[in-house]
Amino acid sequence: MAVASAAQLTANGALKMATTSQAYLEGDKVKETKSLIAELCRHFYNQGWVSGTGGSITIKVHDESVPKSEQLIVMSPSGVQKERMVDEDMYIMASDGSILSAPVAKPTPHKPPKCSDCAPLFMKAYQMRNAGAVIHSHGMESCLVTMLNPLAKEFRITHMEMIKGIQGHGYYDELVVPIIENTAYERELTESLAEAIKAYPKTTAVLVRNHGIYVWGDSWISAKTQSECYHYLFDAAIKLHQLGIDWTTPAHGPIQNAKISALAPDGSIKSSRRCIVLDIEGTTTPISFVSDVLFPYARNNVGRHLDATYDSAETQQDIKLLRAQGRSVDVWSYIESISTQDALVQQDLENGVAGAVCIPADDAGKMEVIAALVANVEAMIKADRKITALKELQGHIWQTGFQNNELEGLVFDDVPAALEKWTALGIKVYIYSSGSRLAQRLLFGHTKHGDLRKFLYGFFDTTVGNKRETKSYAEITASLGVDNPSEILFVTDVYQEATAAKAAGLDVIISIRPGNGPLPDNHGFRTVKSFSEI
Repeated sequence: MAVASAAQLTANGALKMATTSQAYLEGDKVKETKSLIAELCRHFYNQGWVSGTGGSITIKVHDESVPKSEQLIVMSPSGVQKERMVDEDMYIMASDGSILSAPVAKPTPHKPPKCSDCAPLFMKAYQMRNAGAVIHSHGMESCLVTMLNPLAKEFRITHMEMIKGIQGHGYYDELVVPIIENTAYERELTESLAEAIKAYPKTTAVLVRNHGIYVWGDSWISAKTQSECYHYLFDAAIKLHQLGIDWTTPAHGPIQNAKISALAPDGSIKSSRRCIVLDIEGTTTPISFVSDVLFPYARNNVGRHLDATYDSAETQQDIKLLRAQGRSVDVWSYIESISTQDALVQQDLENGVAGAVCIPADDAGKMEVIAALVANVEAMIKADRKITALKELQGHIWQTGFQNNELEGLVFDDVPAALEKWTALGIKVYIYSSGSRLAQRLLFGHTKHGDLRKFLYGFFDTTVGNKRETKSYAEITASLGVDNPSEILFVTDVYQEATAAKAAGLDVIISIRPGNGPLPDNHGFRTVKSFSEI
């Protein structure tokens, strides 16, 4: 059946009628997708991912004349021997998840056909990430890796070649996969999976403890490739664990259980430590470096950066985030729910923030949009706004600066030796800063002391929460999987952050560095002037 262009059909509602007509459902494109799923199921069965009728695959019917969001969905059924599936076993669904075509029942001993219990979860990936395919695997590796630490809310791994096969990641990056808890019925996982997708905007997978994994991609090729890479990395982590090797550290050294003891204010031994979380400004790095070097560089290069990268997906995403800046709602949900025109009136304009200007729609022209963005960014930087949109754009600008050797990261001279000492003791060191994780990695990756990221196990930014809120530190504690929050030492120069971390049960030390602000009298925290004192 010949299908008219999407633009012609959408105008009068004929698009939906055309793609759901019997002729289209029986056409070559749908048949090819059915056959592809059956082939992939046989392949995944041989990998051990969909044995015992477990697991499922769903793929959108690729048709260039139909917008991706409106393409039909073909889905494998539940309770079927995946290696024996044939084209006629598949369900065909509309883009909203409604069933358009179901398989005919087969004689005994076959069970009556049933749409996959994973269907609601698949739809979340389609709706929230505009996926082209979603794969649910029961592979042993994806199950066991969630059991290595039954308290961990994330799987983390770094410095492994196969990380490059995961969308948006490179060899030096830390791959983070959220872990959600299993339930008796798969459909009951829908909301927790949706929350994980929202909380981890960079992830393309969600692990289900003691169960398996959901992986999505822009196409079936992307989803398949990433599934293979994820399973490889999970298998590697399990084997490294058996060998006593730590897969979460750049050095991949032996797993250490060594702990250090921190002193209470009275000088007594308080408790052992497994992790240290460090602030950046005023703790590892002079405040003046950020205010006198990084911020001016970002401010002076906003226009140049936007002009050079305007059409890139990364910069277009930054622009969307900036349009949505200042809102109290979740920015990712906000972006998905608003049109460009709706986003023109910013919260800053409503609140009368000095320097804020209206950002015109894209059709106003590139230069007008850039000019408005530059004005808003300058105002936000001047006000030292802690906004995710600004931090993301700054990180991308600084990335160019570091790559061009126009910037060099700065840390206090005692920091490298302390990081090396703590790592040798088996203590995992993390960074928690209001700057983006990209900016954090850039700062520690390009210092006069060399690349210090080899001593760092992970980076947290304000996506886990505001640094002055107790729940942020509770989230970090859950992510690190320690038995007790007191096993985490948090070092910062900000009294309000110290108070919030202490309320979450963390041990806290306040950093006294040149240029830091004054502390309240009788603040009650131990202080240090150098990491050598810790």
